[in-house]
Amino acid sequence: FYTGFDSDNSSGDFSEANHKVAEMLDLDPHQSNRTGEHNGETEIQENGIKRHRTSLPAPMFSRSDFSVWSILKKCIGLELSKITMPIVFNEPLSFLQRITEYMEHIYLINKACSHTDPLERMQAVAAFAVSAVASQWERTGKPFNPLLGETYELTREDLGFRFISEQVSHHPPISAFYSEGLNKDFIFHGSIYPKLKFWGKSIEAEPRGTITLELLKHNEAYTWTNPTCCVHNVIIGKLWLEQYGTVEIVNHSTGDKCVLNFKPCGLFGKELHRVEGYIQDKNRKKLCVIYGKWTECLWCTDPTTYETYKKNEKRGGEQKKLKPSEDVIKSENDEADDMPEVQDTVQFIPGSKLLWRINCRPPNSSQMYNFTSFAVSLNELEKGMEAILAPTDCRLRPDIRNMENGNMDVASKEKERLEEKQRAARKERAKDEVEWQTRWFHQGTNPYTGTSDWLYSGGYFDRNFSDCPDIY
Repeated sequence: FYTGFDSDNSSGDFSEANHKVAEMLDLDPHQSNRTGEHNGETEIQENGIKRHRTSLPAPMFSRSDFSVWSILKKCIGLELSKITMPIVFNEPLSFLQRITEYMEHIYLINKACSHTDPLERMQAVAAFAVSAVASQWERTGKPFNPLLGETYELTREDLGFRFISEQVSHHPPISAFYSEGLNKDFIFHGSIYPKLKFWGKSIEAEPRGTITLELLKHNEAYTWTNPTCCVHNVIIGKLWLEQYGTVEIVNHSTGDKCVLNFKPCGLFGKELHRVEGYIQDKNRKKLCVIYGKWTECLWCTDPTTYETYKKNEKRGGEQKKLKPSEDVIKSENDEADDMPEVQDTVQFIPGSKLLWRINCRPPNSSQMYNFTSFAVSLNELEKGMEAILAPTDCRLRPDIRNMENGNMDVASKEKERLEEKQRAARKERAKDEVEWQTRWFHQGTNPYTGTSDWLYSGGYFDRNFSDCPDIY
């Protein structure tokens, strides 16, 4: 969820909490690979597709003895982006890797590319926008703040895309990303810089930055922003997360618009995780209604059917609950047969079409920071990869790597070292009056919204990394 806590302005006041973690865990570094997959080597299946790892090298540790409030109570009135949090509250991924989780449901982009009807394309794009936040469900650990100049690349030939991101600013923290289909059928890009607010009992991350999806075959471009993310019970109780706010997806070619309302949970939690909205044409005529939950599934139906159902519901009519069955259309990206089936709690309106259903998580997900199967593979360092990666890639960050391996004491010390190195580099630039130069992205104007955006400069996959900064 939120980013922006770890700062190069930090004085390291909270390092005691970092070191306390290792003492309590009593982890044996020699056991760090006990659940590792293939020791960095990637298996090739019979069909020629790479098999990615299915678990992390070491299980997640317990956070039950730590309180976010014990840290935040010292920080009332301070800007949250300038606060260092103990590593115990992290998950072993960089925020750049978290952004890459947008691509988990890439099959929805492929669906959008394949449809000839613009309404069906918008439905698929809307489902993709909702699926992009679905991986955050129950993920209450914070990703590592990317260092200035940090990058992450991911090429998945089995899924048909490649992805590159860069941390282009540290204060404020801004992450830029660019992805393209290997078949040259789409481009997906954007920049994210969440604004954090601490409300005493909760932390709210308001998203800023534009997300753009271009369907090249159809000469269409869609833009939107993410909903607001809020983490509750940071003082006492079990942490839980909700998304709320209005997301507007605009098709700049046809004038169609999809308006999605991520509902706040309300007083009794009745609206928790619910998403409702509609697609309208350029004349504001409603073409279909979309409903569901961002933690479960998304459906669409025609407006007349939806209104009739709602009127009947208000009169106390019988409500039909969706029950998983063979005849319900499954998403093309469902997990293997041995995964537990997702039980939907969305009230199903007869005649609705399934747009998307969340992937089942691996059985051991709760021991792995509630990662999805896709997330588990993101920090995997395959054999021979170090030779071709940019030296700024997240996979090479020693603090994240050590945390993933269960070496919490080393991870905490490495985190402090990297932050100190970043502070020293910034002071050196200030002394020499040298401005930071981004490597793979440049600041420009989004061609569809006319707003400021970070645009991909190109050239990353030529693999000329000779002038990359030394940040680790």
